Amino acid sequence: MDNLNYAVIGNCKTAALISVKGSIDWLCIPDFNSPSVFAKLLDDEIGGSFDIVTDESYEITQQYVKNTNIVSTVFRSGDNSFEVLDFIPRFKNTDNTYHIPSEIVRYIRFISGTPVFTVRFNPRLDYAKQPTKIVDEGEYIKSFTTKGDYDSIYLYSDLNFEDIIEQRQIQLKEDAFLMLSYDEKILNQTLERQYFKLQKTEVYWLDWTYNLTSYAMYNEEIKRSALVLKLLSYQKTGAFLAAVTTSLPESLGEERNWDYRFCWIRDASMAIHIMSKLGHLNTVKRFMKFIIDIIPDKDEKIQIMYGINREKQLQEEELDHLKGYKNSAPVRIGNAAYLQKQNDIYGVLVDVIYQQFIRFKITLETSEALWTIVRGIVRIVENNWHKPDKGIWEIRTEEKHFTFSKVLCWVAINRAIKIAKVIHKKKYLNDWQKLADTIKDNILENAWNEERQAFTQSYGSSYMDAANLLMASYGFIDAKDKRYIETVKQTEKELCYNGLLYRYKNEDDFGLPTSSFTICTFWFINALNSIGERDKAKKMFDQLLKYSNHVGLFSEDLDFKTKELLGNFPQAYSHLALIETAINLSEGELTEKEEILGSILH
Repeated sequence: MDNLNYAVIGNCKTAALISVKGSIDWLCIPDFNSPSVFAKLLDDEIGGSFDIVTDESYEITQQYVKNTNIVSTVFRSGDNSFEVLDFIPRFKNTDNTYHIPSEIVRYIRFISGTPVFTVRFNPRLDYAKQPTKIVDEGEYIKSFTTKGDYDSIYLYSDLNFEDIIEQRQIQLKEDAFLMLSYDEKILNQTLERQYFKLQKTEVYWLDWTYNLTSYAMYNEEIKRSALVLKLLSYQKTGAFLAAVTTSLPESLGEERNWDYRFCWIRDASMAIHIMSKLGHLNTVKRFMKFIIDIIPDKDEKIQIMYGINREKQLQEEELDHLKGYKNSAPVRIGNAAYLQKQNDIYGVLVDVIYQQFIRFKITLETSEALWTIVRGIVRIVENNWHKPDKGIWEIRTEEKHFTFSKVLCWVAINRAIKIAKVIHKKKYLNDWQKLADTIKDNILENAWNEERQAFTQSYGSSYMDAANLLMASYGFIDAKDKRYIETVKQTEKELCYNGLLYRYKNEDDFGLPTSSFTICTFWFINALNSIGERDKAKKMFDQLLKYSNHVGLFSEDLDFKTKELLGNFPQAYSHLALIETAINLSEGELTEKEEILGSILH
């Protein structure tokens, strides 16, 4: 594997990664955060995979079925060809509920000739901790653990079971299917039933993308990124995952390997902000319910992250038996960052709550619950804004007075004031405005580095931080303000390398960062656009889009030199920033419909 050349499929309950060669190398089931069934991604020897194998004469091509989360992998050797359509079913039932089973369907479509292949079905349940036994049960192939915690999965197919288990060559003469389920099925699993699921799932995704807001440019890139964000939303609770994987390294051979199958308040709130812009309100409503559910008590500490089922304790452990992606150990599950204090999350959260009040009709009960959360956050900010924290980048050792954290504390109070005005709660305005002014004055006095002529990473620091590029987009400072323009220029001077950005260049817990954090480059492009350097921004954006993988997906990081995708994948942060940048660059451009209308009128 030279790169993260994977397509992702999912149904807002679980997800899988399909390699460019058609192998399922990552699947956690029944839910996103369940133990893995296939983890070849993290150990190509013992992790387990579900592969369709052909000889070397076959050319393999892969793409998404247009405007869906269904992956098409075509195998072609001369006149012999077939297609594997991989998907996880998602569609509406007749009672308007969603059909989101814990299963993955591989619909094998015969195209021409006499194609042959081998099925390599090699599950390794529970992160491959113990052996997995595979037996032919007549109705299905059952795989189960024989030691440790018991788990099992069921493979249904109209192909010969012995051919699958013994990995014999199969000649395809007509359409066939492989369907892996966490649950034993009650109904008979036929080819016709899988075809029905395929058609219903395709219609669901086509309908979903059709209802996205259209823009003047980059609509295809926006659609693909929006489909990724939708896939990362958890239907059951409304939580938003940062990514579907764990322990994909930010830099090969280092220790920056973390489990991202959790809901970070910051990442999720930013994603929801984008989804609301794109017009998908149900996803937004579910997330706001998630927020209300996890913050029930007025004095309860707000964590930076939660489990997707509202878990509040996310103990971290290492799986020493797995060698890691490209031998980059350790493999971690759980994430100790949940214990950190990061003051920026308050601003992000109140900002997204403010969007709900001004964009959508929300029930009285919901608005009252959100107002209670807002007032609680104001109290927390009032008591904590002046204290050091771990910052947006989750520094695990020293706490500092990070500029971005302070700015987002100001955002929290600023948006709380706006909400109070919307709902006519004037008695809070004077005190809150004084607090906002105090925070802002403190930032302007202490975060500005006169020698550097820029806002730096933390008070008294000379280091630059890409997060400070967001100061203008959050409304803390005008984009045309000389201090912001100089900050953008100094950020480029210190952090830009080979067309990509470092988060920062000072050493942290693990030394100097050696890869580019993808979202930072998007932030920089937005900043360039906001200060009037549109042509430069667009050129840089068009170049950055070329660094996605073969199906348009981004991970968390990019290698500065090789442009290899690194870090957890696909990354919500990267894709939400892509959408926001595309929207900002599209502003002022005429849409195709507007151009046609204009030509008719003239």
